[in-house]
Amino acid sequence: MHTPSGQAWRPTADRAALQARATLYATIRAFFSAAGVLEVETPLLSRAAVTDPALDSLKTQLALAGFAAERPLYLHTSPEFAMKRLLAAGSGPIYQICKVFRDGERGRRHHPEFSLLEWYRPGWNTERLMDEVAALVKLALDQPALPVACVTYRALFQTQLDLDPWQADLETLRATARRVGLSGVAELDLDRDGWLDLLLTHCLEPTLGRDCLTFVCDYPPSQAALARVKYSDAVLVAERFELYYQGLELANGFAELSDAEEQRARFEADLAQRRACGQPEPPLDEALLAALAHGLPECAGVALGLDRLLMLALGVTDIAAVLSFSIECA
Repeated sequence: MHTPSGQAWRPTADRAALQARATLYATIRAFFSAAGVLEVETPLLSRAAVTDPALDSLKTQLALAGFAAERPLYLHTSPEFAMKRLLAAGSGPIYQICKVFRDGERGRRHHPEFSLLEWYRPGWNTERLMDEVAALVKLALDQPALPVACVTYRALFQTQLDLDPWQADLETLRATARRVGLSGVAELDLDRDGWLDLLLTHCLEPTLGRDCLTFVCDYPPSQAALARVKYSDAVLVAERFELYYQGLELANGFAELSDAEEQRARFEADLAQRRACGQPEPPLDEALLAALAHGLPECAGVALGLDRLLMLALGVTDIAAVLSFSIECA
């Protein structure tokens, strides 16, 4: 949102947007209170950081006795790690509304500081959690009759791009990107997941959720992150889903991985990939791994972007319009 010269002190959101956020948060809290889900709060700062090569953490230093000056603290990209420690300690179902931070993300739909709703349901599978996500989003948008659809990641690529993401080699993926008219394809040097992500974000996402809430589920196992994997239709898939509405990704959910050794192996694979690409290598979250080793209850969890949900509710296309102050005038 453009701020006239000399008025940079002004908010980027108007009063209606501020009121809409307050109403949304009250709706969320009432929804979870009625469902018996406990609201929690966890630290924004951690000695460890996310290892995912696609995410970059912001960091700071703490001038406090007992902390080495050279050891940074990281602003979390999600409250997931700390919330799983609560789950392992017996918290039961929990949710949190908080600010999260991701470096290098700025655009009409992205902001380095944004608001996230994250919740976990012990004893639930992803299908049951998707039902709850849809119910909450329909309530937040005041669209109780909004239809809901679900498509597998594999079927989406097969029907829309005529390729099988489990079988296609790199040249087939490159040829598909060229065929659908993506520019600069010849110069790109991407791995399989890089090509799949390019095709998803540039070709498929804009078509998703145009007349209904659309869940995409059963992702490639290489994109499992912190999700369990299972066999479905004779292929290994990640028990993961994402929610789209009006071409906008709103939520990312998992059947949560509870195996500490498998999670450590995934973290270390992430670090190896970061090392190969010259990216910073943050310290592993040993506290999370210890919590998993202690015993994380079988559960499903999801993170939902509240700023994007507000954008849809208000019909705006720039995230700055729902933020009191964007990063440019903070």
